[in-house]
Amino acid sequence: MSDWFVYILKCGDGTLYTGIATDVQARLEKHRMGKGAKYTRGRGPLELVFVEEQDSESAAHLRENEIKRLTKAEKEGLCYTGRK
Repeated sequence: MSDWFVYILKCGDGTLYTGIATDVQARLEKHRMGKGAKYTRGRGPLELVFVEEQDSESAAHLRENEIKRLTKAEKEGLCYTGRK
């Protein structure tokens, strides 16, 4: 099992945030407490809508950047077909 994951959060304003973490649930809690990424502060409630395991930190960064280049519709498609 890998130690790295790519995740997508759906923010209360309908936007999507993509990040990486070794412990997605702990990272989600940091976001919810306002101690995560600056982007998610004040955009709650936050919902975890996608998680994808990666083989390494570098693979997680590559996949995160790949996802960030997708359109919102493409990201939403991942969320519906991806894993949580």
